[in-house]
Amino acid sequence: MKDGFITVAAGTPRIRVADCRYNAEQIFTLMREADKQGVKVLALPELCLTGYTCGDLFLQETLLNGAEEGLRTILEATKHLDLIAAVGLPVRDRWHNKLYNCAAVIQKGEILGLVPKTYVPNYGEFYEQRWFASSDGPQGVDDDFELCGQSVCLNSNGIFACDSVPDLVIGVEICEDLWAPEPPSTSLARRGATLILNLSASNETVGKAAYRRSLVTGQSGRLVCGYVYADAGEGESTTDLVFAGHNLIAENGTILAERRFATGLTISEIDVAKLAAERRRMNTFTFPGGGPGVWRISFDLPVTKTRLTRPVSPTPFVPEDAESREARCSEILCIAALGLKKRLEHTGARTAVVGLSGGLDSTLAVLITALAMQMLDRPATDIIAVTMPCFGTTDRTKSNAVLLAERLGTTLRTVDISASVRSHFKDIGHDPEDHSVTYENAQARERTQVLMDIANANGGLVIGTGDLSELALGWCTYNGDHMSNYAVNAGIPKTLVRHLVSFISDDKEAEDPQLSTVLTDILDTPVSPELLPAVQGEISQKTEDLVGPYELHDFFLYYIIRWGFSPRKVLRLAEQAFAGRYDRRVLLKWLRSFYRRFFSQQFKRSCLADGPKVGSVALSPRGDWRMPSDAVAALWQEELEGLD
Repeated sequence: MKDGFITVAAGTPRIRVADCRYNAEQIFTLMREADKQGVKVLALPELCLTGYTCGDLFLQETLLNGAEEGLRTILEATKHLDLIAAVGLPVRDRWHNKLYNCAAVIQKGEILGLVPKTYVPNYGEFYEQRWFASSDGPQGVDDDFELCGQSVCLNSNGIFACDSVPDLVIGVEICEDLWAPEPPSTSLARRGATLILNLSASNETVGKAAYRRSLVTGQSGRLVCGYVYADAGEGESTTDLVFAGHNLIAENGTILAERRFATGLTISEIDVAKLAAERRRMNTFTFPGGGPGVWRISFDLPVTKTRLTRPVSPTPFVPEDAESREARCSEILCIAALGLKKRLEHTGARTAVVGLSGGLDSTLAVLITALAMQMLDRPATDIIAVTMPCFGTTDRTKSNAVLLAERLGTTLRTVDISASVRSHFKDIGHDPEDHSVTYENAQARERTQVLMDIANANGGLVIGTGDLSELALGWCTYNGDHMSNYAVNAGIPKTLVRHLVSFISDDKEAEDPQLSTVLTDILDTPVSPELLPAVQGEISQKTEDLVGPYELHDFFLYYIIRWGFSPRKVLRLAEQAFAGRYDRRVLLKWLRSFYRRFFSQQFKRSCLADGPKVGSVALSPRGDWRMPSDAVAALWQEELEGLD
């Protein structure tokens, strides 16, 4: 449970209809198994102590007594277990002469509370109103009564809060409640519940699983919560219906685990700290005013380290399956091109000027620019592609830049800046043999000057090539490649840049094989600013040797900026995602580098050119990221030092 991770499970026991003693044994056996596997919160199906399909037997005193005795057996058998479990059973409210379809929330042999079903269906195959009352009647702590020798409270407006893990707050709803126009979970989440348990007995019909999945996914996303859906399965009567045990675990719109047509446990981990942080960020997630008060009961759990089984992708910006990746690439290209299209229209620019280096970023920028020109029904010749060779330019990158410009049909210009930079060195008294930052940045700034002046001479806009990863690290020359009139790549991380270029290469393979070939070679070229002289014609300056692997920095960027995770939690997730590829020492080295560079380079981000946001992470000072340029990183560095 450290770092906010809570192991949860949806359990489907094998039952017998109306055999409460047998069912109780199956339930506490499953609870014990869950405890062995580290589960801290377990949801079980609706009415699992009796079986959902008992029909008019629910009106039999013998069955109701059997259910109570079964619950007593479970409490006794699990009184040493720390886990919280929600068990479904019918409960008599003798005071009001009502029968309720309830979830008993239990821990260590104690009934923490009873949550009755709110929406009791009576349509199609459902006849629950024949036996059960809605929870509209009871309003909270006034409806106390005795169950299994304990004083318990029946309340549909209750939440269960963990003292030792304050971000873990549990709310419960039952089956049909999720299908209703105003599910109880909505109110429970707005009152603080970060984890919703749904005890369900949802029969299986063709197409229903997809709809059920969409409900669980959508509700978890809408409420920014974890959602555990436990469905009835084997052992329920098949007289007219079949129950498939469709268990689902979702978090904030994403399915983490799912099982169907099986009994047993479906397990994953919910990050309640992440959910709480997201709610703090979203100021529209408000606490409701008015209405009945919330009933809150406390419980405790020992704080231990949760073993992670949920997937942690090493490329959070890049979908893992090919179909989703292609769809993502297509959408991003369209968003970026539409942003540039609007800017070209608004300014009346006659041309778009792009500096082509033969590297990935400038390649993507010119491809997006070409797409924007197509949207405007303008010729590719309105793009002025400028190659500016200098001391570190290799034949490979120069050739690829020229070939790319030609295949796209742009207007190509070559401006060798070597003489200009040497003259500049003479003017400022810099020794050309001193390959310091001055030597490098002078080239970058000269290139920007050339581009700006060509744009002025041709009524154009300079299209920026720098990507999101470079902006996070400050890997750009201030007032050099850092500056443009419109930065089309500013919202695209480096790991995604590669996939976007690859996507276009594959798309153009049949239509223009020569274009596809040059794009493939660009993809195979090491990432480099080419600001230091080549060695035997080969690139001597490889970016990732200097600043670290971009796959690591993009991983850090996503979890630090999108979710606000601490250094300790980011490192833990990185160890999970990159197991077998990078050891802890290497991960920590580059994580420290990321924090150092991110804090020290904010001044470059504070004056960025306009550019489109395309994903959930952006660093525009006018949009998602507002940070003082002189913010101090001491707290983060202190935590990093403690991770050795």
